[in-house]
Amino acid sequence: MKNLTLPLSENDILSLKAGDSVTLSGVILTARDCAHKRITEIIDSGEKLPFELKNSVIYYAGPCPAKPGQASGSCGPTTSARMEGFAPKILDLGLKAIIGKGEMNSSTREALKRNKAVYFAAIGGAGALYGNAIKNSECIAFPELLSEAVYRLEVENFPLIVAYDCFGNSIY
Repeated sequence: MKNLTLPLSENDILSLKAGDSVTLSGVILTARDCAHKRITEIIDSGEKLPFELKNSVIYYAGPCPAKPGQASGSCGPTTSARMEGFAPKILDLGLKAIIGKGEMNSSTREALKRNKAVYFAAIGGAGALYGNAIKNSECIAFPELLSEAVYRLEVENFPLIVAYDCFGNSIY
C-alpha cells in the first residue's frame, strides 16, 4: 500500500504501477457528466475556470448530502466511460489523476501517457467507505447542477487501485 499526499508529484506518478493499492490524502475535485460539459464549454470559450485543473485530481462522483456531524454522505464512483469525450482535453490542461470505475478508451489512455498522469479505480458499491474518508466538502462550481456540481473534497486515506499508470499499463 502506498500512502500518497496530494498534490501528486511527478515522482509519485512515475512510481505508480497498474495494480498498486494506494491511499490519497489531500484535496480532490468531483465532476460528473454535466460538470465536464460545462468545463469544456468554458475552456472552449477562452474563459477562466472557477477552479484550477493543473495538478488536480478529479473524482467522477457526486457526493450525497451529509448527515448531521458528517462532512459528506455516500460518495461512490460513476462510470468513467461517460467522461471519455472530455478526459483527453482536461488531461492536456495539466490534470494529474482521474478517479472512477471501469475501463476507458485508448484516447484517454494515450492522454494519460502523454501528460504523465494516472487513472485510479474506485470500488463501485463502496460509496459509504469513500464518504467516510471525506473530511470536508464544499461546492465550488455549478451549484445548480446539484449532485453533479464540482465539489472540493478534503480526503484522508482514500483507498484506490492504480488502473492505468502513466506508462500505458492496465489492470484491465
